[in-house]
Amino acid sequence: MKAVAVFSLFLSCLSLGHGWSCKEAPQQFPAAQIDAGQGKVVLRDIDSRAYFLSGSQWYRLGSVSLKHVSVGVAGIWGVDSDDTVYKYIAGDFVRTTGQSLSQVDAGGVSQIVGVRHNGIYCLEGSAASAFKQVDTLPWSRLPGELTYFSCSPTNTCWGVNSAGSIFYTTLSPTCKKDPWVHVPGNAKMVEVGYDGSVFVVNSSGQVFQRTGISSDTPQGTTWSNIQMCVSVNHLSYDLGHLWIVSKGGIILQCFH
Repeated sequence: MKAVAVFSLFLSCLSLGHGWSCKEAPQQFPAAQIDAGQGKVVLRDIDSRAYFLSGSQWYRLGSVSLKHVSVGVAGIWGVDSDDTVYKYIAGDFVRTTGQSLSQVDAGGVSQIVGVRHNGIYCLEGSAASAFKQVDTLPWSRLPGELTYFSCSPTNTCWGVNSAGSIFYTTLSPTCKKDPWVHVPGNAKMVEVGYDGSVFVVNSSGQVFQRTGISSDTPQGTTWSNIQMCVSVNHLSYDLGHLWIVSKGGIILQCFH
């Protein structure tokens, strides 16, 4: 009954005129975190189980309990409650060594990035793609401090720190980074889509899209609020679809 009540609130949001149309996505209730890339969608529920979306059904990914899962060019990656990093290989998650992470992102050109204790880390694309068995991986530490980090195949990366400040940079598949650019605004998480589109969720559960992104202003110019009538916990964007997880665990699929 709780899921029905929460989704009824979502339905009343669809006529707010924010430029997006939303519909009920296939549900794996209660969801906690979602990630999309290259047409694939994965999620983690509140019981730390990872799932992959096929058609209108969610299917369990492997047997490892995870607190964050991500999908991209270099495959499906995740981290568990002990901050151990895993890659999904041949039907299950295979443990890696070499660096612990609290959040991981596989959305870059081929490199994997993540954070732990405010430190920022990057794994070169060649090492990420070649990994196929339990082994030590050569992570590089990047300058700066972040609590959430996300990259796209356009070489653009965005992050937020413990104070909620937002930053932009570019990062190559070999983990070569340009200087950080501070972007006005405040957020608890940021996600970059396959085409470089940027969305954030703030501490109040509000959603914003970065507008004005171009080759001349890669960091964009303003934030545009995408109004929702319930608080949002997590989101991801890929190929024109914005995937939203509410604080109540309901999943929405939104598009222009």
